[in-house]
Amino acid sequence: MHKQKTGHFLGLPYDFRRPPRGWIKARVWSPDDPRIFVPKSFGWGWGFNFHALFRRIGLIRRSR
Repeated sequence: MHKQKTGHFLGLPYDFRRPPRGWIKARVWSPDDPRIFVPKSFGWGWGFNFHALFRRIGLIRRSR
């Protein structure tokens, strides 16, 4: 039986592929993504995009 390595379960995203180098950093600090909650780079559930969070609370300004 073939199990999928990415998808959704109980409404939560999962990704059990080995993340490429730099992928985790790109997910947790992504200036181009306005979402605060992003799918985890590895595992099940949601993670944080700290750039979007800090921008939303005013710690950093949006670059033009």
